[in-house]
Amino acid sequence: MSRLQVQEQAVDSEGDSSLYRRDEEGTQSSHRMLGFSDALLSIIATVMILPVTHTEISPEQQFDKSIQKLLATRIAVYLMTFLIVTVAWAAHTRLFQVVGKIDDTLALLNLACMMTITLLPYTFSLMVTFPDVPLGIFLFCMCVIAIGSVQSYLLMVTVIFLPHISKATTWCKDKFMGHRESPAHNVEPFSIDLHAPLSKERVEAFSDGVYAIVATLLILDICEDNVPDPKDVQQKFSGSLVAALGAYGPQFLAYFGSFATVGLLWFAHHSLFLHVRKATQTMGLFNILSLAFVGGLPLAYQQTSAFARQPRDELERVRVSCAIIFFASIFQFAIWTTALLHQRETLQPAVQFGGQEHAFMFAKLALYPCASLLAFAATCLLSRFSTAIFHLMQIAVPFAFLLLRLLVRLALAGLQVLWDLWPERPQQDQGEPETQSQLLPASC
Repeated sequence: MSRLQVQEQAVDSEGDSSLYRRDEEGTQSSHRMLGFSDALLSIIATVMILPVTHTEISPEQQFDKSIQKLLATRIAVYLMTFLIVTVAWAAHTRLFQVVGKIDDTLALLNLACMMTITLLPYTFSLMVTFPDVPLGIFLFCMCVIAIGSVQSYLLMVTVIFLPHISKATTWCKDKFMGHRESPAHNVEPFSIDLHAPLSKERVEAFSDGVYAIVATLLILDICEDNVPDPKDVQQKFSGSLVAALGAYGPQFLAYFGSFATVGLLWFAHHSLFLHVRKATQTMGLFNILSLAFVGGLPLAYQQTSAFARQPRDELERVRVSCAIIFFASIFQFAIWTTALLHQRETLQPAVQFGGQEHAFMFAKLALYPCASLLAFAATCLLSRFSTAIFHLMQIAVPFAFLLLRLLVRLALAGLQVLWDLWPERPQQDQGEPETQSQLLPASC
């Protein structure tokens, strides 16, 4: 056997022994469990919108004040439940920022916590279906208490008691079995800084999960509500499936517009966090609020897909959809605005004020708030064309995203021309051309 083969075999045996030691200690890396927990929590937080979107409104029933009050109540309960789930996720993130590895006990306790969280959509459905019966509220509160209890137990065992238990165990072994050399991986006391920034990677993973699930819920509604009945195809459309699908044209238009909205909001979120160094607590709060309204986009799809069935209520439905899109996007803009307040710590230099990408990021994050607000105001003035205005917004915004960089360059060039033509500029500004050029990005 050659010397190289002997060395490789020694390295392999050393790796196997290190793996054996990890198995013997009963601990393993927590990354996979964290990925599973983030995926599960994002799913639970998002599917809370299903009882709201499946609010049954008959074609003969108008979108009157009673229906508006019912939807408003369910949306308020959904937002409250979404925030509770995200608070549990934030606590989970804080806990595992100080836990490097887990053992079987921690893994099972985490599964118990996740199982309790999965019951929240059922208790929420009971609350929505039977608002006058206190049982649903009681079960919901018991689930929330159980989640908090399990997380508190994990915190106390892992952070408070574990170092002392480890020290006591080591002392007992030294007394009864003789002094032994302490291993290199001694357990040190943990500390949690509640003001420390959230893990950027986990914020991105949780957010991506919410966006992906929202996009999936849209196609599930299409599969459930827009597959023609074979009997109707034979009787009403003479066996022509193409003609039968053509009757669902407005629903498919609403689906493509809603999916484009979800996708572009994710794209703006992705672009923002691509330039974020760390996420502060305030940024995390705005991100949660944005995701809460992103989770309401299936409700916006349900409202816009009902235009063809209930055209007399289209104005109210357009306004509900515009409001959901506006709040989902304005909180994204708030994340960026908050990051600018501490830009040296939170943002990359390219998007800081005066950076090359600053104006482009500003336009990208301000596009949907401005478009939805403009569409809402236009429906107030031109209520007869509310459906056309909303669909025009859904079609125009994707094209605006494609042309956004060119539009920003043209706008900056126009501002530079106006600045050069301004006759009453202060002289000190005229003497500092380099400072002026830094205020506006050279290229976007």
